Amino acid sequence: MKPETRIVLTEDGSHTLYVDSLDEYYHSRYGAIQESEHIFISKGLNASKGKDIAILEVGFGTGLNALLTYLYGKKNHLKIQYDAIELYPLEDSLIQQLNFNRLLDLENRHLLLDIHKCSWNQVHFLGDDFAIHKMLQDFSLFKPESKYELVYFDAFAPEKQPEMWNEQNFQRLFKAMQIGGIMVTYCAKGEIKRRLKRIGFKVELLKGPPGKHQMIRAVKPG
Repeated sequence: MKPETRIVLTEDGSHTLYVDSLDEYYHSRYGAIQESEHIFISKGLNASKGKDIAILEVGFGTGLNALLTYLYGKKNHLKIQYDAIELYPLEDSLIQQLNFNRLLDLENRHLLLDIHKCSWNQVHFLGDDFAIHKMLQDFSLFKPESKYELVYFDAFAPEKQPEMWNEQNFQRLFKAMQIGGIMVTYCAKGEIKRRLKRIGFKVELLKGPPGKHQMIRAVKPG
């Protein structure tokens, strides 16, 4: 069953969504945009090497990470393959109310909607250098084939969705990543860090975004 959600204003002026049944937010209440920019763009995409990058996002959600990645890639002349997996897509009525486009002062005011309008389970191109493949499926059944340079792990918190953070899922991601590939997540819990280390990741705790002390960046060593 698709969870009930409602729009909430965060401290940087950007929207997030609150899921009543889980008592959980899609983004930080201290600022949705600044959280995503810090964790996934600054500590993830900006740390990746090369100009041709395959990215996997676990938890497509509002599409904010995809939007920010597109903008960064365009600015820095990157070629990006963006795969995202999601089991509960948002309703159009919610997407249309999100204020990310306005706050980011985009030339294309419909860019977020364009991303969401891309049909599921098909590859679409937004310009020549950004291909997006949104996959509508349960992550526990996902069998990745590509070799990713970067993974955005943006599932709900471990105490809310423990099945997403189990060791088996991380093992599959580890196998799907290239040597030197990076995984970033807002979570910094000790048990998650230990699981990643047991699998073989090199794990580092980095300074988190406003309102959060730390975050995890895990690298697949050579």
